[in-house]
Amino acid sequence: MFRNLPRYEQYEPTKSPWLGDLPSHWCTQRTKTLLVERSQKGYPQEPLLAATQSHGVILKSDYGTRTVTATKDLHLLKLVEVGDFVISLRSFQGGIERCHHRGIISPAYTVLKAKSDDYREYLTYLFKSVPFVDSLTLAITGIREGQNIDFAALAVDQLPVPTPEEQAAIAKYLAHANARISKAIAAKTRLIALLEEQVAAQARELFSTDNHGDAPFVPLKRLVATRGGMTPSKDNHAYWGGEVPWVSPKDVKSRVLQDSIDHITQTALEQTSISLVPKGAVVIVVRGMILARTVPVATLGVDSTLNQDMKALVPREGKLKSEYLRDWLRVHEAEVLELVETAGHGTKKLDTDALMNVRVPVPSLAIQESLSARIASAGAATRVAATRARSEITLLQEFRTRLIADVVTGQVDVRAIAASLPDTLEQDTQLDALLDDDLEDELGENEE
Repeated sequence: MFRNLPRYEQYEPTKSPWLGDLPSHWCTQRTKTLLVERSQKGYPQEPLLAATQSHGVILKSDYGTRTVTATKDLHLLKLVEVGDFVISLRSFQGGIERCHHRGIISPAYTVLKAKSDDYREYLTYLFKSVPFVDSLTLAITGIREGQNIDFAALAVDQLPVPTPEEQAAIAKYLAHANARISKAIAAKTRLIALLEEQVAAQARELFSTDNHGDAPFVPLKRLVATRGGMTPSKDNHAYWGGEVPWVSPKDVKSRVLQDSIDHITQTALEQTSISLVPKGAVVIVVRGMILARTVPVATLGVDSTLNQDMKALVPREGKLKSEYLRDWLRVHEAEVLELVETAGHGTKKLDTDALMNVRVPVPSLAIQESLSARIASAGAATRVAATRARSEITLLQEFRTRLIADVVTGQVDVRAIAASLPDTLEQDTQLDALLDDDLEDELGENEE
């Protein structure tokens, strides 16, 4: 299903700046000839919708309280029907979303209806493909946080139009392929959870009372100094893209942080109240929806700065080892989660004052070092396995992205394979072994 996908026999160049060559029997048409804008208002009784990059346009009640809920002037919101497409304020980052529920949405969004029901399924994949998302930069208006997609500009852009039979074949193939890849990712995600639980169980055993001896329990506020974080102005380009790590919750994925996804400049350190947090400090996430299920904690491997959702705990010299504190917090995550409360707009916030009053067992520094070393040693092999599984998930996600892009732009021909697939995903179980082998081969080729 995934290996040695053939190309079409003949291709012809297009005038589109992003499509390149298409199969010679495909055509292109302007967006406005394939979709029509829907701007119906006056339906205040319909449920509110939320446009998400990961789940499409869904009921806001299913999305939770992560966005502001409109409470007045509901008659001004736009009606969206099932199957419509929505251009949201973030579509330039991840594509145009398909709607799965009838409801109403922000009047700032553009609602589009496919003129052909057959074309809708193909568009669902095309609108999320990397080539199309990249092409949206040609229709962006505004700057930075105020960017939006100008539909008037997008309306004249050329879209690929396979034959109706090929559109159906492409949608069928990608539905099966996406289901198979999602299944593989879910299996590896479950494996990671089991491995992490194994590491946690080993750590809990090592942190038992027997290993602490008669260690006194001391309030955390007497053992550490706290440092907060902040975000420099997004509008000042002189503050961003430097070499100073700027740690945010998305970075806290390992026990020791050697770098961050985002970086700020030395200028930001000099011109703002942001300061460096020293290597060895323990960083903990104190705000964000992630606190609904876990409290990420790590040790800084390098001097870093923090964003406003993070806090650093700097152990006082001679009293507490940072590795010991990190491991203790990770082992006692359930107790720390009890200190999480709901703040404005439903976000989660850790009560840091309560955390500072938590009593921590403080054995001798030698025992602290010994416990942390034993935890690191006991979980080393398990963590390697978990790291490999995470890498495989990343490869699967990258493979899916590339596959969708190649299929919707006609770089590979999936008609024959689609014809051999069951009409429904539920009947696909007999293909599991074959597809899993294909995915393993794909992962192996990427690793090599």
